[in-house]
Amino acid sequence: MAVKIRLKRMGKIRAPYYRVVVMDSRKKRDGRAIEEIGKYHPTEEPSLIDIDSERAQYWLSVGAQPSEQVAVLLKVTGDWQKFKGLPGAEGTLRTKNSSTEALAEAKAAAVKAAEDEAEKRKARAAEAKASAEAEAPQAEPAESADAEAPAEEA
Repeated sequence: MAVKIRLKRMGKIRAPYYRVVVMDSRKKRDGRAIEEIGKYHPTEEPSLIDIDSERAQYWLSVGAQPSEQVAVLLKVTGDWQKFKGLPGAEGTLRTKNSSTEALAEAKAAAVKAAEDEAEKRKARAAEAKASAEAEAPQAEPAESADAEAPAEEA
């Protein structure tokens, strides 16, 4: 029996997610699998790749052939390099935690910049108000002096 490690499509239209499964190569794409060894969600950012390394190593060792897409996923997780004995067994998998930390830092920087801008606007508004108040009392005595002058003439 020819055994393959391949993707089994699940999910809705335009919202796919996949399970990494071991199955007979003659079965349908979404048919009954021998074993599920992982999952792959390509629509998330970064893509979720969760493969049971121990089971993948076992199935590769007994001769299961990965499909092209699964081979790429195994290379990303580092399982293919581990199986072949190549350097780089740690893989290049990006985790959601690192991206969420980067997003949190970016949000914090944006909030800090917005607060600084708000402080600058408040300072400018306070200066404008203070200068307007300083000019207003000077204008009032001049008007009252003009009003007193005609009264003295009459």
